[in-house]
Amino acid sequence: MGIGGGIALIVIGAILAFGVRDSVDAIDLTTIGYICIGAGVLALILAIIINAQRSNTTHREVIDQRVGGTAQAAAPQAPQAPQAPQAPAAPVQQAPAQPVQPVQQPPQTPPPARGV
Repeated sequence: MGIGGGIALIVIGAILAFGVRDSVDAIDLTTIGYICIGAGVLALILAIIINAQRSNTTHREVIDQRVGGTAQAAAPQAPQAPQAPQAPAAPVQQAPAQPVQPVQQPPQTPPPARGV
């Protein structure tokens, strides 16, 4: 229903309770107006509470790190004890790059002509 629906019920209830003086057999429009005002106030309060909860959210950012060719989620890590220095890793050798050969397309023949 939302905030607009609550305000609309309050307005309709106020019109029925305070503005209408007609009487209908077995229906009290003043009482119906007060009921609409109460329902509108309740709807308005609930809409405000729900909107306040909706805006009070937290967001968490997860950053994926690539380790050894697989993706792993980064988690907070506890401080580690210092380790002994390691020997430097050997450089990675790459194979020489091969030139790319262009692909040759076969010659295209024109489509046969249609006789008119």
